[in-house]
Amino acid sequence: MSLASDKVVIGKIGASYGVKGWVKINSYTDVPEGIFDYSPWILADGKEYQIDQWRPHGKALVAKLEGIDTRDDAERIKNLDIAIQAEQLPELEEGEYYWRELTGMQVVTTQGYNLGTVAEVFNTGANDVLRIRAKGNDAFGQKERLVPFVLDSVVQTVDKVERIITVDWEPGF
Repeated sequence: MSLASDKVVIGKIGASYGVKGWVKINSYTDVPEGIFDYSPWILADGKEYQIDQWRPHGKALVAKLEGIDTRDDAERIKNLDIAIQAEQLPELEEGEYYWRELTGMQVVTTQGYNLGTVAEVFNTGANDVLRIRAKGNDAFGQKERLVPFVLDSVVQTVDKVERIITVDWEPGF
């Protein structure tokens, strides 16, 4: 799904729930109910939706959006990504970063070797990991590296202005 870069995907509409337009919600926020702190939602159909009501349903969440009043309406928006404007996200503390901010940054070792560009950030349970794609033929034969995003021990600095992450990492690893 290709939303404009000023939008951030925070969840996905699931299956319809009942006959009055309610839908299941798949939340990508740290606290699942936190998805309801943001409004309006911009769905992948390009329209904005206000949340009329929501509630927990077992371990899941269900919601009723304004203008979605029937099961057919709910089926029409099923599986659409839920996005918000990036400026709706809270400001982070010093040393905290949104994954979307890190994606596309150059990663350079403390010795000055350019490892490549952050293609993706993901979580392993223990910590976040940078998936770094090398430019062309890497001198160490690496097309891609996985580097743990651990501040101070691995990640030395993150320069948001220059878009460079400096890491203490062996290029051959």
